[in-house]
Amino acid sequence: MDAQLDDKALESTLAESLADLVPDTKTVSEDEFVEVVGGALEAVGGTLLFKMCVQNQGEDQHVAAASVGDGGNRQFLLLTLPTGGGSLKVETVSRSSNPVAGIAAAYAGLMDVFKAAA
Repeated sequence: MDAQLDDKALESTLAESLADLVPDTKTVSEDEFVEVVGGALEAVGGTLLFKMCVQNQGEDQHVAAASVGDGGNRQFLLLTLPTGGGSLKVETVSRSSNPVAGIAAAYAGLMDVFKAAA
């Protein structure tokens, strides 16, 4: 991905590519979530930063933070899926109200520092 996509276009592109991959009616395991997210990120040249299972607004959900692009063109994404199944939500960190969104860029910066020190 050479040019930086605007937030809405990036969210839409990922959401469309994931629509057929996510089960609607069964419990989603962490492995299944990672497989779906990994496939989507591969399609857009993204990198998984971290994943976790959290409770948000009374609902358990899988959450993954990812980055797309490099340097000044790098964008951060948050992908969430209820553990009980349903729709995968894809949003840029800048548009997300999820509490996990606040740590995505900080985590990426920390990984950059570790990579440079290695």
